[in-house]
Amino acid sequence: MSVSRDDFSIAFRSALLQRGATQKFSIFSLIIVALIVFFLDVYGFTAVKTARSFINDVVYRVTYLASAPTRLFPDINQGISSHFNLKKENEELREVIERYKSLDLNLEYISNENKNLKKVLDTEDVQSVSNVVLAKVLVDRNSPFLKSIIINKGSKEGIIKGMPVTQNKYLVGRIVETNYLSSRVLLLNDLNSRIPVTFDEKSTQAILTGGGTRNPTLSYLPEDYEFEEDITVFASGKDGIFSAGTPIGKTKYNGEVTLFVDPNQLSFVTVNLIKPSKEVF
Repeated sequence: MSVSRDDFSIAFRSALLQRGATQKFSIFSLIIVALIVFFLDVYGFTAVKTARSFINDVVYRVTYLASAPTRLFPDINQGISSHFNLKKENEELREVIERYKSLDLNLEYISNENKNLKKVLDTEDVQSVSNVVLAKVLVDRNSPFLKSIIINKGSKEGIIKGMPVTQNKYLVGRIVETNYLSSRVLLLNDLNSRIPVTFDEKSTQAILTGGGTRNPTLSYLPEDYEFEEDITVFASGKDGIFSAGTPIGKTKYNGEVTLFVDPNQLSFVTVNLIKPSKEVF
C-alpha cells in the first residue's frame, strides 16, 4: 500500500515540473497510470507484485554489493583514520624532538661558555683582585690584516685607552677604543701592533710586530742573531703600557712567535685596570 502511494506522489511531482502545452497531458497521463498501478496493487494483481518483487531484489542486491567492502573489511575506515592520525602525531612528535634538540644545543653552548669562564676565573683570580675587569668578547672584527675584538665592558668600568688585555695571564693585546659599555681591543697579530719585548738568557730586546697573520714576528734584533726554538717571549715594559714580564709566546726558528693565546679562539678576556704611564694614541 505504501509503495503505491509513493509511486503516485512521485508521478504527480514529476508532472508538475513539465513545461509548455504538454504539461496538462503529462499530468493526466501520470495520474491515470498511478491509479492503475495503485488499484492493481490493492487487488493483488500478480504481475505488479512480481515486478515489484524483482525491482526490490535488484535494489537489495545493489545495496548489498555496495556495502561489501565495509562488511568484508570492517577495519578499513578505522585503519584509514588511524593512518592520518598517526601521520599527524608523527609530525607533532618531530616538532617536539626538534625543539628539544635546540634546547640541548643551547645547553651545550652555555656549558662550554661556563667552562671557559671558569678557566679564566681560576687562572686570573679575578674575584680577589680589584684592578681587573672580566669581559666577554662580543664581536671578532678580523680581516686579512686588521685583527681586533669588541668586548662588553667600557668606560663605565673604568677602562681607558692603552690598558693591557690578557687571558690566563698571557698578553692578548691592548685597548685602543672605549665606549660607555664596550671597548675595542687591538690584538698582538694586528698589522698596527708593535710591542717591545725581551727574551732568552741574554735578555735580548726586540719589537714584536703584527703582520695580520696567525703569528707576529720579532724585528729590530741584533745583527746576525740566530733564533732558537721554544724561547719564551715577555713584554719588556719599556713602552709604558704593558707590565714587564707578561708572557706572550714562544719563538720559532724563522723569527715568528707562537702566541700562548690563539687570537681566533677568544671568548673571555681580562682588562688590567693599569693606567698607562704615557698617553696612548
